[in-house]
Amino acid sequence: MRDAVTTLIRTYDNTGRYLDSSALDSIKSYFDSGFDRIQAAAVISANAAGIVKEAGVTLFEQVPELIRPGGNAYTTRRYAACLRDMDYYLRYGSYALVAGNPDVLDERVLTGLRETYNSLGVPIGPTVMGIEIMKGIIRAKVQEAGVADPAVVDYPFDYMMRSLSELSI
Repeated sequence: MRDAVTTLIRTYDNTGRYLDSSALDSIKSYFDSGFDRIQAAAVISANAAGIVKEAGVTLFEQVPELIRPGGNAYTTRRYAACLRDMDYYLRYGSYALVAGNPDVLDERVLTGLRETYNSLGVPIGPTVMGIEIMKGIIRAKVQEAGVADPAVVDYPFDYMMRSLSELSI
């Protein structure tokens, strides 16, 4: 897993260029937002179980057919698997948040997801909805905690939603 700085340096190194003003601005932005990102990750860590539970309840209220007979979250095992996956998205989203870089999401969550979800018959739409619900819950909790810029939580969760929405399942 790389952070925003190592990814930027690697890109410039691979092209044999010196860091220009754009690169330096990106690095400055990374460090300027560092405290907010760490505070947000701490809020996520302290509230992870509650975030997943609330997001699950909200998702199943919005898409009740998921928990009805024949739905992808019907049966205790499938319901638990759905919540487990939401927890994975939350945990890896918090890693990407701290790193300021989505590489960990590609490496650990998104790569191979198409095949897994295809083989299990998991619909992607509700997954994206669940991530969006979690993002809203997290933003509210981060704002309540007094984080100066609660929007720092958006990027990793938007990245996952965008990436998953592009999957052809």
